[in-house]
Amino acid sequence: MSGAAPPRPTVPVGIAALALTMLLGLQPITTDLYLPTLPVLAAHFGALPSALQLTMSVMVLSFGIGQLVWGPVADRFGRRPVLLLGLSVYLAASIGAALAGTIEWLVAMRGLQGATLAASVVCGRAMVRDLYDPRQGAQVMARGLTGLGLTALLSPPLGGLVTALWGWHAAFAAIAVLGGTTLLFIALRLPETQPQHNPEALRPGPLLRTWATMPRNRTFAGYAGLSACTYAGLMLFLVGSSFLMKRLLGLTPLQYGLALMSVSVAYILGTVLCRRALPRFGMAAVARCGAALALLGGAAMAALALAGVQGLWALLLPQLVYSVGHGLSQPCCQAGAVSAFPRQAGTAAALAGSILALLTFGTTWWLGHVLADSPVPVALGSGLSGALATLIAYTVLPPDRTAFAARARARA
Repeated sequence: MSGAAPPRPTVPVGIAALALTMLLGLQPITTDLYLPTLPVLAAHFGALPSALQLTMSVMVLSFGIGQLVWGPVADRFGRRPVLLLGLSVYLAASIGAALAGTIEWLVAMRGLQGATLAASVVCGRAMVRDLYDPRQGAQVMARGLTGLGLTALLSPPLGGLVTALWGWHAAFAAIAVLGGTTLLFIALRLPETQPQHNPEALRPGPLLRTWATMPRNRTFAGYAGLSACTYAGLMLFLVGSSFLMKRLLGLTPLQYGLALMSVSVAYILGTVLCRRALPRFGMAAVARCGAALALLGGAAMAALALAGVQGLWALLLPQLVYSVGHGLSQPCCQAGAVSAFPRQAGTAAALAGSILALLTFGTTWWLGHVLADSPVPVALGSGLSGALATLIAYTVLPPDRTAFAARARARA
């Protein structure tokens, strides 16, 4: 029948989950693996802290803006060519960063890394919508984000070890090797996943109408907003954690590393719980539970900070609760944000990712201007992030009707 939707491509779940882990895992590799090099970079280039901060902020900003470009391109030409191009340039940018002779050149290469990393993340999220219905997609997304959590867990110690043995150049060389490995895997094992290209994806009129329509869709707005709020709160803690834990609380580098590892473990636990809860409760209920846990953790951290309680437990225990909530809700949000727009999955993934990246950029920029000898800014930011996520989850996010139907059939 001419009007029938084209069949979905078939990709083994294991291949899809591994590809998703590698594509999304490039994000913590790009941001976390190089963090141990910052003191070495400061000494090597004689750079001010503001210049070093640009190596992160420029990357995050270009990552957010780049998604708006790659999403429609992936809808027009397919996921595979965009991935191969993006990963190839990402590899070149990583090699360029490893060979940087000035801090200005390093900042430029970090910007290029962010812009091309956007292609990997957008296509990874869109690929899940290509292959699966929303609930199956959330299950696969949870598997991929568990792998992302493990990547985030291992990236800082790997970066520290490589930097200690061979210097900061080797840390960026390691990023290049991991990017090249991902490129090779995609080239050899992942076929095109988009069932049908969208010839109107890059036309200005339809593209602007699509961008205007998506935020008015409750499913998109609910999942994209919840995801952006909980992620921004997590990044506030991570950006401020070095100052709070090392300078304010006096933790050694080993103790600080173990504290960050515990946050990653809590996030991984949340993604595992998400996979177990999804078949029974559905995406919306699981996402709401994650938002409520983020609110609980953020509010507890804020209350303790405002009461003048200072100590590792007062920061870390609430953050662990927050991170479990983030891990619980994030797979549902990543899959749910694109669920209402199957033909524009790349554009939907791009817009949701850009909202997340730009909100994170704004909140971390704010933190850089208000962080002082107190945990209050980080704690208040976490509490506000959890509160906004919960407000969105319970007022904007529509109920999961498929979960209601499944429970009704089970009772019958």
